[in-house]
Amino acid sequence: MSTTFDSTRTHERLPSVTAELTFMVPTGQRPYVHTEALTGEPEPRYHAQLERRAVSVHDARSWANELSLDRQGVEYRGHATGVDDLYDDARVERDYHPEVEALVREVTGATRVVIFDHVRRRDDGGAGGTKRPAERVHNDYTEWSAPKRVRDLLGEVEAERLRDVPFIQVNVWRPIRGPVKRSPLAVLDATTLDPADLIGTDMVYPDRTGEIYHLAFNPSQRWLYFPEMTPDEALVIKGYDSRTDGRARFVPHTAFTDPTTRPDDPPRESIEVRTLVFFE
Repeated sequence: MSTTFDSTRTHERLPSVTAELTFMVPTGQRPYVHTEALTGEPEPRYHAQLERRAVSVHDARSWANELSLDRQGVEYRGHATGVDDLYDDARVERDYHPEVEALVREVTGATRVVIFDHVRRRDDGGAGGTKRPAERVHNDYTEWSAPKRVRDLLGEVEAERLRDVPFIQVNVWRPIRGPVKRSPLAVLDATTLDPADLIGTDMVYPDRTGEIYHLAFNPSQRWLYFPEMTPDEALVIKGYDSRTDGRARFVPHTAFTDPTTRPDDPPRESIEVRTLVFFE
């Protein structure tokens, strides 16, 4: 486990870029999103008020060994993969998933890791099943949707057996090609998250309605990124923690436009593997 974060550091002194992030505006009305799967369009259709805000996104490389999954909600790892084609689903499931499981066990000390999904993204739209990076600040799971994911994946009987077992949801994010020059990932330092800024949002699919959190802007938020990440690096990002003892529970994140990006820089290509992590 990484060392304790030194909160006495003045983050304003760290290298940073100024970038616009897209937040949701609280209106008192329940927001909802018609997903691409529902509409057949390239982008989801938002029924909500959004706003773009200029924020400082801090280069977290000098903090890399101090970030903690329990405190900031994100950890960086130099972690090469032995899989040379992360577009090959069969190889990803056979060879890459076990690498991710081992990494998550190492980072968390978990007794059980359930990998349930992987997603590839390209910021030029790509092909072959890739999705565009999400460009609105969001958190993948909520107080309601994370336990529901356990029930959906493991069944009601096993979910009931695990009802009092602490668990977290974790994503492992890695570039497929690098260094990443376009659409890097910005992650909120969870020590600066005010839970009141989380906005539950319905995600409407053809056959179901899910829920994620979007985020309202707050000037106290501290945003982090790792510039020019390569395929030999990974971020472990917490999406949910069932424990309410002061640990990081939610870590909003988003792709953003780096102002240092040049027109001829290649598209961002990345893969994220989604897991449920239990501490029995």
